[in-house]
Amino acid sequence: MENSGLENFLLIAFKPDNMPIAAMLVIVFFLFWVAIVQMIKHDRHIKAGKKEKVWDEMIK
Repeated sequence: MENSGLENFLLIAFKPDNMPIAAMLVIVFFLFWVAIVQMIKHDRHIKAGKKEKVWDEMIK
């Protein structure tokens, strides 16, 4: 029986020579998530009229 698309992808992705690429993708997605969380927090401060608080958090 033939492998499905997801099974083929996982077979290729988890080969030892592709692991650095998979690790890099995990790191990139984590940093993207951190940036989105900070963006939401800064937007809330700006809406509340606390622009100076955004600057204070950025220079920490």
